[in-house]
Amino acid sequence: MEGFLSELLRDDIKILEVLESESNKENRRDKFNRADLKVRNLKDEILIIEVQYDREFDYLQRILFGTSKVITEHLGEGEPYSKIVKVVSVNILYFDLGLGSDYVYHGTTSFRGLHRRDVLQLSEEQRELYGKEKIHEIFPEYYLIKVDNFDDIAVSTLDEWIYFLKNEEIRENFRAKGLKRAKRELDILKLPEEERVAYERYRDDLHYQASMVESSYTIGMKKGENKGIKKVALNLISAGLLDIDSIAGMTGLDVEYLNILKAETEGKSLTESQSVHEPISFGT
Repeated sequence: MEGFLSELLRDDIKILEVLESESNKENRRDKFNRADLKVRNLKDEILIIEVQYDREFDYLQRILFGTSKVITEHLGEGEPYSKIVKVVSVNILYFDLGLGSDYVYHGTTSFRGLHRRDVLQLSEEQRELYGKEKIHEIFPEYYLIKVDNFDDIAVSTLDEWIYFLKNEEIRENFRAKGLKRAKRELDILKLPEEERVAYERYRDDLHYQASMVESSYTIGMKKGENKGIKKVALNLISAGLLDIDSIAGMTGLDVEYLNILKAETEGKSLTESQSVHEPISFGT
């Protein structure tokens, strides 16, 4: 999905989370036909992208209702309207919606003068307040992908994704972002049931082995780290230049534990001192 949306929006899209909004959990059917995604783009902006597909005569009204509901759901109580989230509605259509020969349509909102035909722009203060350059960046945007209108000739990376959406097939020469991973998953899904189950068991086993290695490595690193911190603490105690509280603050070790180390260090020093000055006795 990240790859598909990046190609469609000509941006670098990273999905942050799949949202459980009021608008996509009202009934079981909506859950399978729609997903609301919280994403970050290349400009570090947070967007809400609504992806859905369905077959309805009132589809245009449906997507208008959907974007409106997403906006109201994600504006906190008491927040100013300037905090309204940007919504992009991506609609994958496996039916003929309206009259048009293209296979990708993009809709935005603009305001044009009735007399001078100029397009209304944001003022400098508004651009600073909203963090937007153009008015259409504030309003929802709509993408309508009429899959059946695609002629199966992929001349762009977006076309490669639409070819996949139409034919459930990914050609070897396709290079669109995310398609290689999608191809691996598609190949797995197309395996006979017995082979697919065996592969899933194999993949789970790989995850388990990786977790075991990671756990062992982490434990080993932690032991090494603790040993190093203890050595630093012992050196500071032996030097006698800092009190125990200061050493605890520097090393993160417990004061009581450091007192034990100090007592052991002083006891060892006393023993070594005694052994040096202790008179040698000879047996008779």
